Amino acid sequence: MASMKNIKLRINSVQSTMQITRAMKLVASSRLRKAQQRVENARPYHEILAKTLSDIANSNSDFDSVYLKKREIKKSLYIVFAGDRGLCGGYNSNMFKKIEEETKGKNCIFLPVGKKALEYFGKRDREILTKAFPLVGDISVSDCFEMSRIVCEGFAKGDYDEIYVAGTYFKSVLSQIPECNKLLPFSPKDVEGDREVILYEPGSEETFNAIIPEYIAGIIFSAFCESAASEQGARRMAMENATDNASEMIDSLSLYYNRARQASITQEITEIVAGSQGEVG
Repeated sequence: MASMKNIKLRINSVQSTMQITRAMKLVASSRLRKAQQRVENARPYHEILAKTLSDIANSNSDFDSVYLKKREIKKSLYIVFAGDRGLCGGYNSNMFKKIEEETKGKNCIFLPVGKKALEYFGKRDREILTKAFPLVGDISVSDCFEMSRIVCEGFAKGDYDEIYVAGTYFKSVLSQIPECNKLLPFSPKDVEGDREVILYEPGSEETFNAIIPEYIAGIIFSAFCESAASEQGARRMAMENATDNASEMIDSLSLYYNRARQASITQEITEIVAGSQGEVG
């Protein structure tokens, strides 16, 4: 009977956990739909800005900007997006594994965005540029522009020689890919065909330098949107798997419970029969 009681308690416990994981799956699904829409809306923005910057750089032979100069790499800055919470499969661990691969042998400084990223670099005594963005869930467009201002000023002053943004690219609900993309120095794409000579006021370099922070802010915001969608997608899959596993565990425990109950009934019948035979004898 004690065994049956323990199994029943275990079944109730797993059922309670399954209700939580099912609810978390529904919440993640709802947030994922909103995040996917935000990703689709954000992607064209930085693509247009990148094309504009390439057009400016390629159409002016006398063009010279601090954001284009390639110099000796003494220190690299990585803007890293991670989550605020766990229970999202390998979302955070895959991101940090990618960062370790990318930064191996480099002298790096980090700008962590999200509680998990801040904790990761803090525990490992890595150099952190700022701790002003501890919660990725609270990030806004203005925060992305603030990050852009901070990193662009540091790059212009020579505090670091290259800038990367690291986030998780949302491919589908089943696939999220951690990526590191180089922001600065800016590498303009080649323009096919004849180049038009365009005059900019007050000048091409001034226009380029004014657009660069906008471009960097757009890339950062896009990385944030991709990472947010990836986190919700990973959490949805993790909670769906947890719910399925809990359901299978309940089925297995129910089978054990029924076997224990049947054994208990059989034992009681046997004892009654043995008792009645003793009385007859």
